[in-house]
Amino acid sequence: MATFELYRRSTIGMCLTETLDEMVQNGTLSPELAIQVLVQFDKSMTDALESQVKSKGHLHTYRFCDNVWTFILQDASFKNEDSSETVGRIKIVACDSKLLSQ
Repeated sequence: MATFELYRRSTIGMCLTETLDEMVQNGTLSPELAIQVLVQFDKSMTDALESQVKSKGHLHTYRFCDNVWTFILQDASFKNEDSSETVGRIKIVACDSKLLSQ
């Protein structure tokens, strides 16, 4: 499951994890439900990136190891409905979402 914790390292993922931990400690939420929320968060982030973000750039490096793809793009441009962002270099780590259900 560690490969699917990538989105949890983002600011929103860390805040969600901290909040869920507090709710479990206070008895407001069961540990099982907290885990389900985190798994759904991973799926939602994947779906959002697939459907809402368009990107282009020059592929510098790619590798596949332990069912995880790593791409390094140069001069990448990311666009959604509201904004556009260009970055000199970015690393993208991708996992097969079908493995979440195993």
